Amino acid sequence: MKSIVIVESPAKCKTIEKYLGKNYKVLASYGHIRDLPSKDGSVLPDKNFEMKYVVDARSKKYVKEISDAVKKADELILATDPDREGESISWHVYDELLKEKVITNKFPVKRVSFNSITKDAVNKAMAAPREIDMNLVNSQQARRALDYLVGFTLSPVLWRKLPGSRSAGRVQSVALRLVCEREKEIEAFKPVEYWTIQALFQTDMGEQFLSNLSQISGKRIDKLGIKNKAEAEQILNEILGQEFSVKEIEKKRLTRNPKPPFTTSTLQQEASRKLGFSAKKTMQIAQKLYEGVTIGGETAGLITYMRTDGVSIAPEAMDRTREAISKLFKGNYLPEKPRFYSSKAKNAQEAHEAIRPTDSMRTPDSVEKYLDSDQAKLYELIWKRLVASQMEAALLDQVAADIETNSKKYIFRSVGTTMVFDGFYKLYKEDVDDSDDEDAELKLPILTENQNLDLAKTEEKQNPEGEQHFTQPPPRYNEASLVKKLEELGIGRPSTYASILAVLIDREYVKLDKRRFIPETRGRLVTEFLSDYFTKYVEYDFTAELEEELDLISDGKLDWKKALKDFWGAFKENIDKAMELKITDVINTLDTSLENLFFGEHGTAEEKRKCPKCSDGKIGLRLGKFGAFIGCSNYPTCDYTRQILTNDNKPKESEEGGDAGADANAPNNHFETRVLGNDKRTGKEITLRKGPYGFYVQLGEQGKDKKDKPKRTSIPRGVKIDDVDLQKAETMLALPRNLGKHPADGLDVLAGVGRFGPYISHNKKFFSLKNISIFDVTLEDAVPLIVEKPEGARRGGFKKKTDTEKKEAPKKTTAKKSAKKK
Repeated sequence: MKSIVIVESPAKCKTIEKYLGKNYKVLASYGHIRDLPSKDGSVLPDKNFEMKYVVDARSKKYVKEISDAVKKADELILATDPDREGESISWHVYDELLKEKVITNKFPVKRVSFNSITKDAVNKAMAAPREIDMNLVNSQQARRALDYLVGFTLSPVLWRKLPGSRSAGRVQSVALRLVCEREKEIEAFKPVEYWTIQALFQTDMGEQFLSNLSQISGKRIDKLGIKNKAEAEQILNEILGQEFSVKEIEKKRLTRNPKPPFTTSTLQQEASRKLGFSAKKTMQIAQKLYEGVTIGGETAGLITYMRTDGVSIAPEAMDRTREAISKLFKGNYLPEKPRFYSSKAKNAQEAHEAIRPTDSMRTPDSVEKYLDSDQAKLYELIWKRLVASQMEAALLDQVAADIETNSKKYIFRSVGTTMVFDGFYKLYKEDVDDSDDEDAELKLPILTENQNLDLAKTEEKQNPEGEQHFTQPPPRYNEASLVKKLEELGIGRPSTYASILAVLIDREYVKLDKRRFIPETRGRLVTEFLSDYFTKYVEYDFTAELEEELDLISDGKLDWKKALKDFWGAFKENIDKAMELKITDVINTLDTSLENLFFGEHGTAEEKRKCPKCSDGKIGLRLGKFGAFIGCSNYPTCDYTRQILTNDNKPKESEEGGDAGADANAPNNHFETRVLGNDKRTGKEITLRKGPYGFYVQLGEQGKDKKDKPKRTSIPRGVKIDDVDLQKAETMLALPRNLGKHPADGLDVLAGVGRFGPYISHNKKFFSLKNISIFDVTLEDAVPLIVEKPEGARRGGFKKKTDTEKKEAPKKTTAKKSAKKK
């Protein structure tokens, strides 16, 4: 009997086929085979939310390959990924085969799912087949329909009422609101002055330690308790000349327990903090580790499925991890009993295991030579997190000493922490965003109550000393903290976080500066528009409630069509109402609500809005076809325009009239070569330059020999010149990227940038790469772009002319030459 097994990725096919044997043929769907076309009418609310799926052009050849194989088979086994998307892909494959009459309802069809690609996991899954879970499928359909309905009805409202906008999305708009609201908090923040007082004490044995003033007259000093220099100096004058003694000593034992193994979101957060990886990059690397690498002639998956919000691990994995701890660590690092965890995340499903190595005894050192640098780093992070999660707690001793003046009015406090037993800290310690390490060791000398102390003599500074501080604004989100916030609010799902963040950057709603999200003007305008006119739909609780409804559909507790109907009625009314808005009303609303962004905080409204060109006009928000800009009310008599204030409140001015001031990315025709730094590997200078074909980065200089050319790489489209720093340049100069082996012939597939833009190359042929970043494209994205070209074909698919064709071709005359002849 011949069985056809369907998986999502071609990278899994050979491995799984080898596990199953000669009676099985494994084929890839290459992800989703059907989707809703990007046009009106793909979801029909008036026809009970009928969804018009089509097989996209990319997938037609894969569907044909599957259909041809199934016609000759006795059985179809659907083994796509173990989540909603995977369940949906299985159903789409099955439904398409039914629709095309390749199979009937009576044809044997099984659904299997495995959490890791190992022989044991695959064989166990094959021994426990089930039916397609239509509750999961319908939950995915509901999510897709919601995203389509919001995107294809709300985006046109933005395009018409807020020119220059790109799109709106059910979840992306809420994530954008988080970034914009944080920026508003930062802009509204007013620093508050406060002072601290610190003393350096000394024992009779000459041991010195620092201590902070903590109480005055029996009352604790809060953070802003000492407001200014005058108050600090008054306290210092009173303290000077006093004697000091230890009033009280407190000792306590602290226990630090390990964190659970990774979920998707915690992996993305920690990879961002420790490795500097974006959420998207983390998921791409994790996908490859899941699909497996060849070790000792055998291919096996190194980690379990990477889209999960569960923190549990299988009993056999628990046993293997405890075995690894006992063999790798000498001492009391293995607890008596295993540790069990449960998720604290809002709306967590916990249907799958945590992300873990498929074999805890497969240490990072043992697989490093089979992985590239980034894969090795991520595998080590996942391995350490799992093993640490089953290790003993760390124990610390904390000693707090209160030191008082002889007047009893002032008390200083010192806190020392020493490690008693490092426990899991020996292997792994989680990073924390925007926070000091609370467990950093700080040792105090041995002190006793009533012990007298002296102020140490210091040459460079006063002792005790006052120090001025100012309160700090909340930090901007980075990828780690934004993913954490989305998860806390119950917005999105593990599989969506990376794409949400990527869309915000691709739409130019936000930018990353020093790995922090800063909203662009376009993003601020969109968020303000949605907050004013679609308030309910960008509320955090409403978006989280929708996620809860999708989970109820997954559990079979809510009908998916009812959920869509309940959403659509009110949303459609809101859309219809918004379409009646006058653009002038929208402009006036945004002009008022974002006044400080447009005109700064200082000065009266009249002063800020006075036209600098004609003096009697009033400047305000204007919307042109390229987006928003600031213009004069006396237009066209006065053609003053400027761009909206940047984040450092520096406007870029223009007097070209119309929308000229709105083009923030106009090319710089007088660009001077910019030195970015030195390459870490070669030590050569890296520069940013402009040539006849645009901007590029260059490694080193032209040698005396013309053949000794420096390496150059064009700046890919979508990358802003001002954002090109040393790190980005090094990444570009490392192009082309090797995406992996083509599943059909085993030849390398490369991604690079040439004179004509980004490309994919395979077997010495080149294919244009559009709509996907050169740094994000994967092997799965690239393979469908590789098509057979006729012999002698050039870039773009045009066949090279023969010498005969060249002779016969009519000569072209340019318009310039024709004009001269006349």
